[in-house]
Amino acid sequence: MADSFRLDLTRRPRRMRRTASLRALSCETEVLAQHLIQPLFVIDGDGAPESIESMPGMARLPIPALVEECRQLHRLGICGVALFPKLEDRLKSDDGREALNPDTLVLRAIRAIKAAVPELTVITDLALDPYTVHGHDGLWDAAAQDLANDATVEVLAEMAILAAQAGVDMVAPSDMMDGRVGAIRVALDEHGFERTAIMAYSAKFASAFYGPFRDAVGSASSAGTHHLDKRTYQLNPANRREALTEIALDEAEGADVLMVKPAGPYLDIIREVREETELPIAAYQVSGEYAQIMAAAERGWLDLERCRDESLLAIRRAGADMILTYFAKAYAADRA
Repeated sequence: MADSFRLDLTRRPRRMRRTASLRALSCETEVLAQHLIQPLFVIDGDGAPESIESMPGMARLPIPALVEECRQLHRLGICGVALFPKLEDRLKSDDGREALNPDTLVLRAIRAIKAAVPELTVITDLALDPYTVHGHDGLWDAAAQDLANDATVEVLAEMAILAAQAGVDMVAPSDMMDGRVGAIRVALDEHGFERTAIMAYSAKFASAFYGPFRDAVGSASSAGTHHLDKRTYQLNPANRREALTEIALDEAEGADVLMVKPAGPYLDIIREVREETELPIAAYQVSGEYAQIMAAAERGWLDLERCRDESLLAIRRAGADMILTYFAKAYAADRA
């Protein structure tokens, strides 16, 4: 029966899957080291790196180790790093005033990296959560029990100027305040930093996947909880149209790159944003996405390398031009 039966098919898609070389020739999407941005956590001092329990393989790095890490990343073909500081508790305050210290930790880190690896794109986060005792991304209005939008934007614009003066290539406002992209663009331009780019966290959702990150920067311990409620400024995970509204506003205000965060649970949003704009799109594969793959692999439930690679491929296939991922170094090293 099997020898005599033949389907009358004009198209047989499996023909192009028959060999490895045919599959390679017809491959539609690829992930290269140059598509990846490595998030890095920086601490003060010159001691040993601090491992992050909830993010196996990741560490908080003092500036000398951070610089060496950046050298390695650059040699592997990684084009960019995104910096996140973890401050000592004594430097945190209600108003996050340490963020405007011209010699604060992240600014010293920027200067050190640009001096050592000038070709590497350095991106710095603009938000107050590492600097505040309450762990929120901006200035807290106790009477309103909410963030003060416009006052926060004023601080973010000042942070952007300080970062540009330190030599940063791109600032990345992650706070989700209304109007902050436009205000930051104006502030940068007025101070002669027209070449400093803005990567806007445009569609940043109030996600449950951020817990390990809050451990890494200490904002969870500041607030006393891993589940700090940021729903008055981060997007409702149920809302697609609202995300597109935020994307359109940030593009109109002068963003150079638009970001969707998290990445994996929001592939549909990445796809829709890709169809709405010609600007480059970034997607952030967040700490919880990383941690769940690492945890399952440690238990032998998943193949780490294959699941890592498939997750990154899916984000690229959805339409992301660049991916912020904690897997960047390992992925690039496996292909070096």
